[in-house]
Amino acid sequence: MRGIRKLALDTALLTAASLVMRCIGLAYQVWLAGRIGAAGIGLWQLVVTVSMLSATLAISGIRFTTTRLISEELGRGSGGSVDSAVSRCLVYAAAFGCAAFFLLFFGAEPIGFLWIRDARTVMSLRIIAFTLPLISLSSVLNGYFIASGRAWKTAAVQIVEQVVNVGFVMFLLSQTDGGDLERCCAAIARGNLLADAVSLALVAALYFPERLHRRGAGAANLTGRMLRIAVPLAFSAYARTGLSTLENLLVPRKLRASGLTADRSLSGYGTVTGMVFPIIGFPSCLLSALAELTVPELTAAQVCGDGARIRKTVSRLLQLTLAFSCTISAVLFLCADTLGALIYRSDSVGGYIRIFAFLVPIMYMDIVTDGCLKGLGQMMWSMTFNIAEACIGVLLVITVLPRAALSGYVFVIFFCEIFNFIFSFSRLTYIVRRNSAAPSVGKAGLAAKAGSGRQRRYP
Repeated sequence: MRGIRKLALDTALLTAASLVMRCIGLAYQVWLAGRIGAAGIGLWQLVVTVSMLSATLAISGIRFTTTRLISEELGRGSGGSVDSAVSRCLVYAAAFGCAAFFLLFFGAEPIGFLWIRDARTVMSLRIIAFTLPLISLSSVLNGYFIASGRAWKTAAVQIVEQVVNVGFVMFLLSQTDGGDLERCCAAIARGNLLADAVSLALVAALYFPERLHRRGAGAANLTGRMLRIAVPLAFSAYARTGLSTLENLLVPRKLRASGLTADRSLSGYGTVTGMVFPIIGFPSCLLSALAELTVPELTAAQVCGDGARIRKTVSRLLQLTLAFSCTISAVLFLCADTLGALIYRSDSVGGYIRIFAFLVPIMYMDIVTDGCLKGLGQMMWSMTFNIAEACIGVLLVITVLPRAALSGYVFVIFFCEIFNFIFSFSRLTYIVRRNSAAPSVGKAGLAAKAGSGRQRRYP
């Protein structure tokens, strides 16, 4: 019961922070669309697509690995090994963050010319490269705070980072010609870099005082356990994000193949991904917090062999998500035109909001389902479904968009989201039933296993 109350409190903290961030982000996105237009948003989204792939390499699964590894140690009562685990994760993060920096910085020109096929993105990509080591190191420390029950620190840093990012970008864009999309995107990239630097400095300042006041011996085989979680997760993430990047880069190209001009293709892509989805995803901040905080809660229950606790937690989360998502779906459908006109002064945005309102329950349920799977050690299954979804998405973009243009893109998004949710939910149902049927280990049994020198394996 105490765990549920703690989960609720941490969820409320992260939700409040996420709500503040999304309010700021949505206002910023509206201002940005007015400043650089739908074509500028589309161009920036292409930069973001490549930066997400680079960030995947920089992080290489280390945020979730940190959360899982520390949750296991705390669940076993081995708090003294926490700092050793964090140190290993930081070394791992630094190595991959620096590797990602060199690849993107020196590969920006061929990526811009050959992949994106727009030379205006090269300058932004080189700036984004400097953010990658910062992001990877921050991921470790944020994963630590989530696992150790100090979500408020992560929430505070995220709010400051968002404010700094928006402030810097607005200042830099005010000094830039709005018609020069290359320099506008570079200004946005510089704002992101400064915000990431501030974020790392803050999260490090919050972590190191805790380390100085904690003493204890490190657990055995931490490096091996870290790599067993991180490496498979990293390679799966590379495959999934690489395919998603390919899909996003292909969308404007295939829209042009349908007969749309280059500007109309970028505008249509920017409208859906950069204007509609921030509104559709805005209310999901509660569920995003739940999904992240579910990982240590379910990990602790699994370590103790508490199947009843797992079943109760998952059931409550899914019931809450279903009720919440259906309510949001109805509100978005009824208020679509008003939202489009009020926020972006665009009828087309309102039309797309009404269409995607039907997808909201599936999208929101999938967020929580994915968090539950990761908390129960099913990250490889989750990644398998994500990779399959991305493969199907690429094939559909290639075959459907040249014939159906933006209507085809809407179909692709619906199909892929539904596909992923069906398989993820089926796997979660199976795992919860299996854990519920297993005999409870309990803390005494867990201590006995720890004393025997055997380490428990999780599916």
